Amino acid sequence: MKIPVCVEKHINEYCEKIEKYSPKLAELYRNCYPNTIETATEFMPDGSVFVLTGDIPAMWLRDSTAEVSHYIPLAAENEEIGNLIKGVIKRQRMYIETEPYANAFKKKPNRHREFDDYPLNNPIVWERKYEIDSLCYPIRLTYLYWKATGDKSVLGEDFVKSAKITVDLWRTEQHHFEKSPYRFTRKKAPEKDTLGNNGMGNPVEYTGMTWSGFRPSDDSCRYGYLVASNMFASVVLGYLAEMLEAEHKDETELISECKALKADIEAGINKFAVIETENHGKIYACEVNGKGDYFLFDDANVPSLLSAPYLGFCDCEDEIYRNTRSFILSKDNPYYYEGKFAKGVGSPHTPEGYIWHIALSMQGLTSNSPDEIREILHMLETTDGGKGYMHEGFDANNPKKFTRSWFSWSCSLFAELVEKAVNENII
Repeated sequence: MKIPVCVEKHINEYCEKIEKYSPKLAELYRNCYPNTIETATEFMPDGSVFVLTGDIPAMWLRDSTAEVSHYIPLAAENEEIGNLIKGVIKRQRMYIETEPYANAFKKKPNRHREFDDYPLNNPIVWERKYEIDSLCYPIRLTYLYWKATGDKSVLGEDFVKSAKITVDLWRTEQHHFEKSPYRFTRKKAPEKDTLGNNGMGNPVEYTGMTWSGFRPSDDSCRYGYLVASNMFASVVLGYLAEMLEAEHKDETELISECKALKADIEAGINKFAVIETENHGKIYACEVNGKGDYFLFDDANVPSLLSAPYLGFCDCEDEIYRNTRSFILSKDNPYYYEGKFAKGVGSPHTPEGYIWHIALSMQGLTSNSPDEIREILHMLETTDGGKGYMHEGFDANNPKKFTRSWFSWSCSLFAELVEKAVNENII
């Protein structure tokens, strides 16, 4: 897609300010901000928009939202950008109606199977790893677009249908072993790419939270209640209730269900996911099973515990969040790394010692410290590996070693952080 004039104007206005602070940072911003539009979007004949995640020829419900969210401020005054966002929303809902347990989809249905998964996927599905956030992100995109533009066209009957599918599924997955139809196994795959126990995952007890098979990194959960994703679900259930009350007041049962499920999830988080630690006090666990077991780390992707204020679950100054952040950004976190070029959060999804650009950007977006934000921007601008774009993970001691040379979401989140730094006069 050709870059709209309004996007070029927006970039130039920010670069004029960024260049005075750092020409290299301005160059990265100029590359990263339009990356999704320039390389990853395609309008389809039905008016929907297919969004590549980058170097994988598929559309993730999660990634596609994050890849275009930074354009929403332009949508109110530019029809082309508005149609882009609405097109993404339309396609996301089509996919959810087809297979709500899937995380990634093809442009068109075909018989190609990228993975040897069981049960067999719908022909439009690229991958059927169930992740709570796959259903959260489309709601977030709709809500942010609606609030920014006042455009009620995204709150039609397809919105209500998608909302019902999502809420029903999350209710079912509160009782995963008793009620869920979901199974997932991948033959000849690493443990992180499949679910044990006949495709159902490790046993869990009821908590009020809703179950997830996989993390936003697409790695399987050790314990089925992924806390950050449940935080995200609680936030978007509030969004659903607000949008339904504004445009579909007659959907009283659905509105009540959104509020009740939100309350269940938040009660479950408070009861089962807050862990007392020796070095950091009370913190949120990454995963729990309702049986007393928990896993303390954080996903480098989003939703993450680090991203809780960004997603709207809590304030940056919330005590338990501050304690959790202290843990995440310390060597007590098994996936926190420090090297010659950077320090930050890595992931079991990428090699040991690799830090994620997304995690660095999120650290900056959830920080109130100008010094911390400037330090993060320096790390970001010196770890692009000479490519001019953000990546997935990179070696903290050698940024020329990295994963995913084309990862539009990482570029988008970086651009969002740079704009925060400019808007708040940090740079």
